[in-house]
Amino acid sequence: MLWIMRFSGFFSAAMLMIILSPSLQSFPPAEAIRSSYLEFNLRQSVRLSLSDSQSRFLFRRSPTYRNADQCSLSYSKFSDRFGVCDPSLVHVAITLDFEYLRGSIAAVNSILQHSLCPESVFFHFLVTETNLEAIVRSAFPQLKFKVYYFNPAIVQNLISTSVRQPLEQPLNYARNYLAELLEPCVRRVIYLDSDLVVVDDITKLWSTNLYSRTIGAPEYCHANFSKYFTSRFWSEKRFSGTFLGRKPCYFNTGVMVIDLFQWRRAGFTKRIERWMEIQKTNRIYELGSLPPFLLVFAGDVAPIEHRWNQHGLGGDNVKGSCRNLHAGPVSILHWSGSGKPWMRLDSKKPCPLDSLWSPYDLYDHSH
Repeated sequence: MLWIMRFSGFFSAAMLMIILSPSLQSFPPAEAIRSSYLEFNLRQSVRLSLSDSQSRFLFRRSPTYRNADQCSLSYSKFSDRFGVCDPSLVHVAITLDFEYLRGSIAAVNSILQHSLCPESVFFHFLVTETNLEAIVRSAFPQLKFKVYYFNPAIVQNLISTSVRQPLEQPLNYARNYLAELLEPCVRRVIYLDSDLVVVDDITKLWSTNLYSRTIGAPEYCHANFSKYFTSRFWSEKRFSGTFLGRKPCYFNTGVMVIDLFQWRRAGFTKRIERWMEIQKTNRIYELGSLPPFLLVFAGDVAPIEHRWNQHGLGGDNVKGSCRNLHAGPVSILHWSGSGKPWMRLDSKKPCPLDSLWSPYDLYDHSH
């Protein structure tokens, strides 16, 4: 009887996988980050610590993914000449750290697997640790990527306590500085969290029309927007007045398309920092790095289909709670919340949808 139940669970997950998507067929610190001196130190750190890192994390090598014939022409025309500034590239930014490294590797693997033009995707990895580059290269020998060191000191004094300690990590705030970290020639980027997999062609998300707005994301206007801020925020007009003339909706910052050219021109990094400074003295929100984005952008976001962020699969901060998918097609599965699929799978206590993450996991369990 037990084997029948196991087979039934596997069959259900396989059927769900088929249904999910048709694709299944001028800031000084940033200048220092991009300096050749630091890049040299990054390379040296990788060489010195490679053995230690690999003893903790060993990943299988991913399959080799190649561009389809219809995308090879534009790709080959510029790839060697312009590097990261190649106008035919799709730019994706993801954070890398040891705690979520397994998730980040799976996310990259999923993007490559479902891309029509995987060789045309360039990854920008944001790190606060300097010994991760070699691990990524061992899993993806042909991957186009660059590692950007984000100095935690930039935000250390701006971060306030949150409902969950992991939300207070400086790397969570690195996305605020993408416009400063990435090369000026990179005018658009897709930012993705480390706890998701993409089951559709990332180029479709890249092609999103932002309609002159700075960011695009799936919005959830049915959500109770007021809960993201304290009663003090709503009772004082000097704070709540920021939403006058806007119709703010909640959006999850784990999936965003960002116009970096407009961001730089409008100075949005400084605006986010200003709200973080206000928070330190007035306690206007409780939830980490999300509220400053809502304060600056909510009500002025280019809407993206909900299929591009089926979030909350991590249980929304409730340990052991399993979520179902929302109705409709799915292009990104996002385990936002406290429960991560790799942790639940390793503990032999997975949620049903965690089986949809495991095919992209390259972690080598044999060591």
